[in-house]
Amino acid sequence: MQSNLDKHGNISLPDRPREECGIFAVYNHQEAAKVTYFGLYALQHRGQESAGIVVSDGKRIIEHKAMGLVPDVFDENTLDRLTGEIALGHVRYSTTGSSLLVNAQPFRIRYAGKSLAIAHNGNIINAKRLRTELEEAGSIFQTTMDTEIVLHLVVRAMKEGLEQAMIDTMDTLKGAYSMVIMTEGTLIAIRDPNGFRPLCLGRLNSGYVIASETCSLDLVEAEYIRDVEPGEIIIINRDGLKSIRSDRGRRRAYCIFELIYFARPDSHVFGQNVYLFRKKQGKLLAQQFSVKADLVMPFPDSGNYAAIGFAQESAIPFEMGVIRNHYVGRTFIQPSQGMRDFGVKIKLNPVKGLLKGRKVLIIEDSIIRGTTSRSKIKTLRDIGVSEVHMLVSCPPHRFPCHYGIDFSTKGELIAARKSVDEIRDYLGLDSLGYLSTHNLLKSTDIPREDLCLACFDGNYPVPIVGKVGKYSL
Repeated sequence: MQSNLDKHGNISLPDRPREECGIFAVYNHQEAAKVTYFGLYALQHRGQESAGIVVSDGKRIIEHKAMGLVPDVFDENTLDRLTGEIALGHVRYSTTGSSLLVNAQPFRIRYAGKSLAIAHNGNIINAKRLRTELEEAGSIFQTTMDTEIVLHLVVRAMKEGLEQAMIDTMDTLKGAYSMVIMTEGTLIAIRDPNGFRPLCLGRLNSGYVIASETCSLDLVEAEYIRDVEPGEIIIINRDGLKSIRSDRGRRRAYCIFELIYFARPDSHVFGQNVYLFRKKQGKLLAQQFSVKADLVMPFPDSGNYAAIGFAQESAIPFEMGVIRNHYVGRTFIQPSQGMRDFGVKIKLNPVKGLLKGRKVLIIEDSIIRGTTSRSKIKTLRDIGVSEVHMLVSCPPHRFPCHYGIDFSTKGELIAARKSVDEIRDYLGLDSLGYLSTHNLLKSTDIPREDLCLACFDGNYPVPIVGKVGKYSL
């Protein structure tokens, strides 16, 4: 039996796309580190490999970061040592660079007696070429992250001043990057001209907050001001807030998968309420498909809100037919050979009395590789479910993502290799259907031309040249 534990002892559920990264930063708060801790706590869903916070008191930057979840990395004593009124935090899942402490963010360097720290969400698609050019010019890299390249570019252009260095760096980068750079006295927020990944600006008392999602603003009771605009550079220092906007005519390309899967349902992303978006997906699924079932259910937590929308529209009863164990963390104990599908069972368990002999309709938010879905469906068959149907609240993923989601090769995607009927048979379903692109777009108020749908249709907003995979550096 292949173990469902990865090399770090974590439960590995490979059918789910992995979260990217989360950023949270505070300017002008006496307890900046503690505020950032709670901000990262709210963004934990965006990355569970490592967490870090850097803090400045105006003269020096100090840091603490480690592998693991936010409450495992930080305790009260650690936070008490992180003194200063400016802080930058990051939670990470590696889409570029190995899962090692050296690659944990924020990443910090010293240059000409000053410190620079950076936290990044996204994927820079010309990173390999830029790294080669920088190394040939004498740059020495400490990590395999594309994020480190940004700091080298900033330092190279610093002779023109920090502001112009940021503009020149943005002109050089291609791909998806929402990032925050911190010096001893300044926070700088940057969002790529296409706006692939979310980034927002808030106010907390007399200071500012920058965050990947609005749910983290809610937790620290910060007031949402607006999103950082695509192509915008925001500089916050003792002089206040300054906005520099790039007008290079690039189309907006908001990642639709942020709304489908990544963002927390209580966030507003790209101006869209995520919870209501997902409910509408379910409503439109019910209008698109007619399935005879005794109940509709999600595999928690994926598909929860689309399943509610489907149940309300179809009048098929909604049930939580599978219960999630919310206390699953690391385990270093290997399951016995007889404990099949251990990684799934330790996290999800069906309610046998509810499901046995019933016709069940499962609402999923996506099928990426198909392996874990197949195992879950087999478990339902084994307990006596009479029919298992599945509807997916987005179109089939047929193309890899090069902008910061971890299905970066076409071979990983089951829909790139199999037809819908073949996927149905592989998963062991009685029927399978996907939400149409037309209905997906009806679920949101965002115009199609402002969305990146490349994982569905292969139309990449930023052209891909050469290898841009997870360990391409």
